[in-house]
Amino acid sequence: MLNRTVGVPTITRRGLLVATASALTVAACGTDDEPTGPRTASVTDLVVGGVLERTGTGSAMGELQARALELFQAQVNADGFQVGQQRRKLQLKIVDSGGDPAKAGELARQLATQEGVNAFIGGTVPETSTAISDVAQELQVPFLSLASADDILTPITSRTYTFKVTPDARDVAQALSTEVKRQKIAKASILAGTGRHGDAGVRHTGSALSGQDITLGTTTRLPAGDQDFTAAAAEAVKGRPGAVIIWAMSPDAGKAARAIRAAGFTGKLFFPPEAVTEETLSSENADAVEGAYAISPGSLGASSLTETGNEGQRRRDLIRRYVTEYGSFKGFAPYAGDGISLLVQAAYLAKSIDRGRLRAYLERSTLEGMAGAYALTTIRHGGMEAGSLGVFTVNLNAWVRTA
Repeated sequence: MLNRTVGVPTITRRGLLVATASALTVAACGTDDEPTGPRTASVTDLVVGGVLERTGTGSAMGELQARALELFQAQVNADGFQVGQQRRKLQLKIVDSGGDPAKAGELARQLATQEGVNAFIGGTVPETSTAISDVAQELQVPFLSLASADDILTPITSRTYTFKVTPDARDVAQALSTEVKRQKIAKASILAGTGRHGDAGVRHTGSALSGQDITLGTTTRLPAGDQDFTAAAAEAVKGRPGAVIIWAMSPDAGKAARAIRAAGFTGKLFFPPEAVTEETLSSENADAVEGAYAISPGSLGASSLTETGNEGQRRRDLIRRYVTEYGSFKGFAPYAGDGISLLVQAAYLAKSIDRGRLRAYLERSTLEGMAGAYALTTIRHGGMEAGSLGVFTVNLNAWVRTA
């Protein structure tokens, strides 16, 4: 975990155990500066390629992560970080995939072969993340995925260079169903987005609701593209469920909430983390989402302003810098920042920025990060620990953590 004051990673107790284990297995990773993968262009800086959806599908999340990368770069480079006997800096090369998987894969290949990046980070939707992962595996470049579908990491034998910093869909679904049960709601319907993000939501939420003895109403999928959600919303509220779980990314999540309310539904709405963006709380969505609930990392919202300790201070610093730079802070989970912290920590422990050694030390990393906690192993490459998640509600156009 990066310490902003001195610019070197601070190792938690779990991290110290990981570092000790790493030392015992260092022979498998090579000596301090021995390269174990393809050579990279920079021999001094840690160069990270950010393949993000700044436009197109996923842009609501992609642009937030691009901002996070730029803020964290400034934080890291204020003092640099120690790698072996040298102080290093972080270079970012951020490119826009436009939400196109083919383009995401092509850009990742260019970053690896022409720019010599040490690692990738990006892909806020499963389809672009998988395309980047394919290139990462082929060219042996560590990749920190920002997408949430659990199958990005499977099979592990074919994804040895891919890691994930977002919550697992299974954990989010369990937390959602637990909150629905706590509110004594007997029946809930699912309105899910398209693609593999929606697939994961349907699969895990249906199972989690069943495990809580909550009756599953209709399961409806939103139409692909910029289409009218009226019919899908009408189907979702059939049978008068007490809650509708809108498992969709922003901006579709807010648009779906409007359609649900327009269909006359007055019950509770629930969202996954990918709906928690500034766009969901926009003026046109405000009435529809007021009082809605979301599962999100505990770093979300004003609750972070009252935290103490190193991580609380870092979150407060991030919120202040974000507001100064972008004007408001309404919904932002800094997954990209945690990805950078994991890479910096891996470089520190490996005493190298070599791609192969970074991958090897990522596999044995723990981190108390900005968005949440992580414990990576050779058989588990992510995501966020389930205990990092919290329940939030929209109160007066702001996400507020529930008691």
